[in-house]
Amino acid sequence: MRINFSAVLLFILLPGLASAHNFIKGERMIPIEIQDRGELVLEGDDIHYRSWNTSRLAGKIRIVQYIAGRRSAKKKNSVMIKAIKAAKFPEDRFQPTTIINTDDEFPGTGLFVVSKVEKNQRHYPWAQFIIDSDGLGRKAWNLEENSSTIVVLDREGRVQWAKDGALTPEQVVQVISLLKQLLDMDKS
Repeated sequence: MRINFSAVLLFILLPGLASAHNFIKGERMIPIEIQDRGELVLEGDDIHYRSWNTSRLAGKIRIVQYIAGRRSAKKKNSVMIKAIKAAKFPEDRFQPTTIINTDDEFPGTGLFVVSKVEKNQRHYPWAQFIIDSDGLGRKAWNLEENSSTIVVLDREGRVQWAKDGALTPEQVVQVISLLKQLLDMDKS
């Protein structure tokens, strides 16, 4: 048996390549169910939580951001989030979903992170916010710690595009264009 030493060396020297996300274009995300905290539900000015699972991602075209509960992670794709807000996509067919991994937060900041998410839910009531207290998404989807992941889903909840880490300006344009294309196709 012949061993490819250059391939072995590559995996030793670049361990980050082996830990890439496991999203597959055209497939659904590996299912998770979050029961601790979960989805924020706004009733009047009160916030309640309910368990949430990935089957709730079908029904609308979405951009999903899975993000560590750290300011540094939030900054990684802030340009993408600003572009989504500026695009003013139709709320009846599009929904941004933000899943915050509070298992990956700076120690002692948990209450601040949850308070900020609740404030965002009140400010953007049409958006979907989920608290993942146990980091189930990071583990199931093989995501990096202290990161921000962007996933574009079609109406059926199938992955159309994904990246773990900060998007380049070109990738932000690509994602906005893809979302517009999906929404145009959804009209017919």
